[in-house]
Amino acid sequence: MSKALNFLEKKESYQATGKKNMSLKKYVSGICLVAGLIYGCSDSGEEKQSELTNYVDPFIGTAGKGKTYPGATVPFGMVQLSPDNGRNGWDWISGYFYPDSVISGFSHLHLSGTGAGDLCDISFLPVSGKEKQTRLDSVSKRETVHSGFSHSRESAEPGYYQVYLDDYQVDVELTATTRSGLQRYNYDRTDSMAVRLHLGYARNWDWVTDSQLKVVNDSTITGYRKSSGWARDQRVYFYTVFSKPFSAFAISENDTLVSDVSEIRGKNVLGKFFFDESQGGEIMVKTAISSVSMANAKANLEDEQSGFDFGLVRKQALARWENELSKIQVETTEDDKIQFYTAMYHSMLAPITFSDVNGEYKGPDGSIHQADYIRYSIFSLWDTFRAWHPLATLLYSDRVPDMMQSLMGHYEEYGKLPVWNMHGNETDMMLGYHSLPVLADAYFKGQLGEDPVQTYEAMKKSAMQDEFGIKAYKELGYVPYDSLGWNVSLTMEYAFDDWCLAQVAKDLGKEEDYEYFMNRSKNYQNHFDSASRFFRAKSLSGNFRSPFDPLAYHPEDYAEANAWQYYWFAPQDIDGLIALTGGNQAFEKKLDALFETSQSAEETPVWISGNIGQYIHGNEPSHHVPYLYRSAGVPNKGEQRIRQILDELYTTQPDGLCGNEDCGQMSAWYIFSALGFYPVNPADGKYILGSPSVEEATIILPDNKSFTINAINQSKQNVFVKSVSLNGQQVSRNFITHEDVVRGGELVFEMTNQPDNN
Repeated sequence: MSKALNFLEKKESYQATGKKNMSLKKYVSGICLVAGLIYGCSDSGEEKQSELTNYVDPFIGTAGKGKTYPGATVPFGMVQLSPDNGRNGWDWISGYFYPDSVISGFSHLHLSGTGAGDLCDISFLPVSGKEKQTRLDSVSKRETVHSGFSHSRESAEPGYYQVYLDDYQVDVELTATTRSGLQRYNYDRTDSMAVRLHLGYARNWDWVTDSQLKVVNDSTITGYRKSSGWARDQRVYFYTVFSKPFSAFAISENDTLVSDVSEIRGKNVLGKFFFDESQGGEIMVKTAISSVSMANAKANLEDEQSGFDFGLVRKQALARWENELSKIQVETTEDDKIQFYTAMYHSMLAPITFSDVNGEYKGPDGSIHQADYIRYSIFSLWDTFRAWHPLATLLYSDRVPDMMQSLMGHYEEYGKLPVWNMHGNETDMMLGYHSLPVLADAYFKGQLGEDPVQTYEAMKKSAMQDEFGIKAYKELGYVPYDSLGWNVSLTMEYAFDDWCLAQVAKDLGKEEDYEYFMNRSKNYQNHFDSASRFFRAKSLSGNFRSPFDPLAYHPEDYAEANAWQYYWFAPQDIDGLIALTGGNQAFEKKLDALFETSQSAEETPVWISGNIGQYIHGNEPSHHVPYLYRSAGVPNKGEQRIRQILDELYTTQPDGLCGNEDCGQMSAWYIFSALGFYPVNPADGKYILGSPSVEEATIILPDNKSFTINAINQSKQNVFVKSVSLNGQQVSRNFITHEDVVRGGELVFEMTNQPDNN
């Protein structure tokens, strides 16, 4: 009891100071604390919450740069039922920003840390008494209905979220299944209970193009919301059932109330549903969605078969999370366990299930298609090809074939492999053709789930198209700054993707293609300037752009980075990059300078965060860099930097992610690095050795196999690796392979505080 009370005291201290002292997800009511129920006051009261889900804090990343959401979802679920603050702006990209103090609704779709302001579709809000309305920011053209709330009356765990709305005296609880969300409202004030559904709610990049609301009967509504923004043709159909009949309703379009009508269309549709206090103060709202039709949304709802048993749905969601989290069992400090299992949790928020129970979904061509596999969407490939997809081949290998078929389905319907796929749309966000490393990795690991020849042809088509500067790249060996921005980054990333394509070509016996794409994989060298010792933008005529400052952020040449940060992106040819730099010693000094060169006074873009000198952990191009020290023959320096990043740039606070979560990539880096290895080249099946922060970890593999990592003499001070053995044999190379892991066995690190033992 004293420990629980101490937790609440620390929580109150955080609210007073604005600094979080420990994880907030464990807030539960006083009754639960007295009873010692770890499960969190389940309706059934049957079982305690399992240990691993208890270490997940959904509030990590909801402040600062993380851009995560705290609401209810299941692993890779279609629905992400979460609160929205109702404001526009960078901080509210995911709908919710922890420092805020108001909530404007609970919507069913959210992005996890992407930096793109879209979704927040199908937004409900319970109200009582007079509605509180204010213009919440300078962007909003009209007042927003909202309520104040306090973090002292807010909690979350995997698959569950709860908050008390102060202005309407309503306790709100959210839980979810794969394709539906269930809300439970408990009104303390029962004389004027109502539920609002605002289909016109839109923030940031999103705007409504058409919507419809239809009242089916006194407890059922249905409709759709179509919008444009980042997803240019987004369609969300919904089917909602209330646990109790409403006594009256009102619907309006653009603030004009429509009387005696049960159906309305428009761009700012609002429905308000009133409930009689004689029915009691608890109302539940169950909503399923679909990208295809209202009929499919209804079928999705009926398929869940959970009724209005909120406790059961919550328990089932928690059990699904526990099952996934248990794929890795770690022994480490309590604080690091919270970080590790929250990272695992974040790694399963995308991609999302996109096909309905009957297999139908909206394709990127705008047509309705049907799949005999689970169709996934939201592939943030510029981010996730680096570590998330390799992690998926270890932890979520049962899902990878369907994900690869989803990439290929996109190709068959759209004519191109996806760049950044979102809700049945191609956004063309970011750069590269990074479906290629993802498909190549799955191919070599036996998880493709597709015809390899057809897959190869799709990969080759991406590499041989003329768009996005690729025509000039094919002709000149680089993308000139005369024709396109981000040109240096484009060339370097295309070169890596070409290497991936070459490996598949070789394996399929396509020798001519192999030679061609291997030659192209060296194109990154065409930007190297021997005078400045950096990769620089070149003109059509082959001249470097001047003036040049490697510290400056120039989006015309580098994608969300500067010349320092992009210097290291040649994971397909580390030896070549070292030679270009001047050998191991020069490469080591260059790496040292990266971490030691401070940023200039020039203001940096918002996505530049998590700085250690010019190393930027908050953005993906830097993620593999600490592991390059091992290739230069000085692994101890990389080990020290890896542990510094783990210790300083990940915390259990709401701002505990130093950059956008980016659909799991930030967390995938943490998981791999905490275990002691990382896929520097994410398509070669090798994991470069680092410095594990766990004491012990066991990865549960298919076929009753397991792979154990032991770190002997592990501590915060012992960050250096004295020796490594695999299944009792000394490891003399810099890496282990994917096959080493999936065969099962034991990897042992002997740790020390002496760097000269490497």
